[in-house]
Amino acid sequence: MQCIELIQQISALIGIWLAIYGINSWRREHVGKRQLELAEDTLAQFYEAADAIKHIRHPASTSEETDTVKRGEGESNTQFQARKNASVVFYRYNQYQELFNKIHASRYRFMAQIGKAKSKPFDDLREIVNEIEVAARTLARLWARDHFRTDEQWEKHRAQVEKYEAVFWEGIAGDDTINPQMKRVIEEIEATCSEIIAGRAKPHGFLNLKLGGRN
Repeated sequence: MQCIELIQQISALIGIWLAIYGINSWRREHVGKRQLELAEDTLAQFYEAADAIKHIRHPASTSEETDTVKRGEGESNTQFQARKNASVVFYRYNQYQELFNKIHASRYRFMAQIGKAKSKPFDDLREIVNEIEVAARTLARLWARDHFRTDEQWEKHRAQVEKYEAVFWEGIAGDDTINPQMKRVIEEIEATCSEIIAGRAKPHGFLNLKLGGRN
């Protein structure tokens, strides 16, 4: 009888262990699938953002992109034309605003599921967009200036214009400062997301990803 009772107890313990193992395996698989889906969506969105930024910075523009800009009261023609030219960036950005808002909103899910330490590309992308917008606002003022007392003032002005034009336009003036930044952002997000998509985050793929993924 004691032998039978022992076998029954062992069987019960094995059953409990299998149940716990099954639940944990299901949880690991569920979390892994969520991380996989998030990684795929995030990578696709960043690729879209890279193309959007190229379009935003493209040097060619059309009259349609500036038709809605109205001349302000007391604004000179030079000031108006400078502001119109700079406004192209904001017109184009508005076409992609939903995309950038979606990326920014998904940053919090990314931090929660994949890890805060891996979320730097989100911040870097936002900084790139801000840098382009600041360049546009600055150039709207700089392009409007046409009177200088000395050659030194002119040279200083010209240097500032070239600095911000290198941000505003892709490959127009000086060294392009945005493309290298964007390249690094894509490389970083690819390194994180591709590892998850390929199932190499852990030896047995996403089934063994650490729950919560926090670093």
